[in-house]
Amino acid sequence: MANLRGRFLKGVSLAVLFGLGTVSAAQADYFERVNTYPVYKTLPAGADKATETVAEIIYASKDGRTLAFTDSPGDAIVFVNAANPLNIQPKARVALGGEPTSVAVGDQAAYAGVNTSEDYVNASGHLAVIALADMGITATCDAKGQPDSVAVSPDGKYVAIAIENERDEDLNDGVIPQMPAGHLAIFDLDENGVPTNCDAVRIVDLTSLADVAPTDPEPEFVSINSRNQAVVTLQENNHLAIVDLASGDVVASFSAGAASAENIPVKKARMSDASGSTVDVRREPDAVAWIDDERFVTANEGDYEGGSRGFTIWNTKGEVLFDSGNQMEHLGMAHGHYPAKRAHKKGTEPEGVAVGEFGGETLIFVNSERGNFVAVYKDTGAEPEFVQFLPTHVGPEGLLAIPGRDLFVVANEVDSAEDGVRSHLSLYQFGADAPAYPSITSATDPEKNAPIGWGALSALAADPTDANKLYAVSDSFYDDARIYTLDIASKPAQITSYVTVTGFDQAKLDLEGISVAKDGGFWLASEGRLDRELQHLLLKVAADGSVEEQITLPQSLIDQSKRFSFEGVAEFEMNGQTLVAVAVQREWKDDPKGHTKIAIYNPADKSWGFVHYPLDAPKSAAGGWVGLSEIVSMGNGQFAILERDNKGGEDAAIKQITVVSLDGVTPAAHGDELPVLEKRFAMDILPAMSKGKGWVMDKPEGLAITADGRLILVTDNDGVDDAPGETQLIDLGPATRLN
Repeated sequence: MANLRGRFLKGVSLAVLFGLGTVSAAQADYFERVNTYPVYKTLPAGADKATETVAEIIYASKDGRTLAFTDSPGDAIVFVNAANPLNIQPKARVALGGEPTSVAVGDQAAYAGVNTSEDYVNASGHLAVIALADMGITATCDAKGQPDSVAVSPDGKYVAIAIENERDEDLNDGVIPQMPAGHLAIFDLDENGVPTNCDAVRIVDLTSLADVAPTDPEPEFVSINSRNQAVVTLQENNHLAIVDLASGDVVASFSAGAASAENIPVKKARMSDASGSTVDVRREPDAVAWIDDERFVTANEGDYEGGSRGFTIWNTKGEVLFDSGNQMEHLGMAHGHYPAKRAHKKGTEPEGVAVGEFGGETLIFVNSERGNFVAVYKDTGAEPEFVQFLPTHVGPEGLLAIPGRDLFVVANEVDSAEDGVRSHLSLYQFGADAPAYPSITSATDPEKNAPIGWGALSALAADPTDANKLYAVSDSFYDDARIYTLDIASKPAQITSYVTVTGFDQAKLDLEGISVAKDGGFWLASEGRLDRELQHLLLKVAADGSVEEQITLPQSLIDQSKRFSFEGVAEFEMNGQTLVAVAVQREWKDDPKGHTKIAIYNPADKSWGFVHYPLDAPKSAAGGWVGLSEIVSMGNGQFAILERDNKGGEDAAIKQITVVSLDGVTPAAHGDELPVLEKRFAMDILPAMSKGKGWVMDKPEGLAITADGRLILVTDNDGVDDAPGETQLIDLGPATRLN
């Protein structure tokens, strides 16, 4: 729904939105996220909202108005009504009596692969045929093994199932062969979409094809073209096969080969630097989709020995027409979506692909399972052209292009109510004039010939003389603590450079605050964790990041401290003195309930004083806590305070800016009674954070007032670690709005 009214005024009609027309190429060329739908909303009435629910493989009815997806924990295929993509409604949950692995939808029925295996040796499964008219199961057909991917032919004559008979990863270090071997199962359909060979599935033998474990093919994914040819990926075997469905013959078979990627993160370290390269790594493709009857594209996720971190376009002869090399890795780095913890393994891990025609162009969609994004490319017949970067939720798995409705859908599978991450459907509408995302990218690091890696931006500061320059820091998710320079004159804003903070006396820093010092350099606040030997530190650093002074709290206060500590810092002038204010996120042992501290440091005499800040009580039905994330000087002893709860998505309730003043307030020494500041609510930032129609981030962490008086907000993406990965840099308008 983001900017929906504006889009209608630009000519995107209701007919387009509700599937009655398409957008012409002359109107617009980009996708815009219009809805994020939590899967738990499909649970039956009265069910516990915390019940694990997953959306993994997704398909649409022929008219694109009904979506069907697998919910593995629920042993069900879930149907939702998407006639209005802005208002998804649950339609049915069909119990399968086993684990659904994939689903495809024809004219009259949905076809689900169901795994009923007792163990890895006794593999079993079936095809469940679900009538679209009443959502009843009309047939159960033995597939002679454990299914994975399911596809229905465009003409409705065949259903093909990749019978993987997956390996036991704990046996022999997961190395194949491990019997039983997999195969391709083919069901023939009559004019009503009913299998005519339900009791005698046609089996295509795929043994003796691959160079890797030829006795144990493990087909992973299948896609069917208009010639009724199925391309099958044998992921663990690093192989591809093309099968004629009418005859059941393998008409082509070839190795997926290897690929290399230069200037990418490869170290087992929490950084997204271009530290090395991969050379001749097996592709081990996962998902596959036909571009036309002669070409197809694979996502090379890899398995136990491979994963080339990209995607490849092939022809039916097995010739590589294009390989993306390091592009997916560099996209993740440039957009702050790089999963640094996976750098030494499979990086961004491209897993899914989809193809569809939008605006008169054939578009290729490739997802990053670990980076939580989809890269959109335009097919040119040669090297594809990058078009757009789409943020997703956590663990994008299934991709679905619905060209007839100008819709693109992503099924995001990760779900953990305990961790505040829920499985979602992300819906995007084609027809925007410009991409709404990203709001920040990074420039190329000339020394490494790769984008500057970044993420987990935890604080913000404005350059006092340049209205287009901001500074940000990254927190302890990364091994190195960095100060980034941002140019906000460009759209999106660009990280142009960085310095690494050096010369401190502990293992690492957890930077949560930054302020420009008037005498040069910066003030930084590092959040402490005494159980990890990380001190609560106020740091004075030079412009090159070298630490000039480390300042600690009085020992009596350190003894009262808790985990949630320094979260913002602001240099300010008052009564002819230069002082530094540091916000403490939550109450410590010596604080009254519902109060936290703002610490005031005087560099002249190296003294500390303290005041209390009254926190709002949590408002979310899900509970949680409320704390401070940032403090910004407004002059004359006034401060803008960023106050938030720790909830995201629909549970987010408190994301706000308040104003406090030290005018007439004398900070007290620790141990004395502390004065309590009076706070004034100034701005609700939830509407601005919700504008992108994604999962509302729980961490707005940086706030700055530019030299020309603009109020800028940034969110922390937690380094894409069990978090969506989006970073929002939001212009909240003139800072005078806080008055």
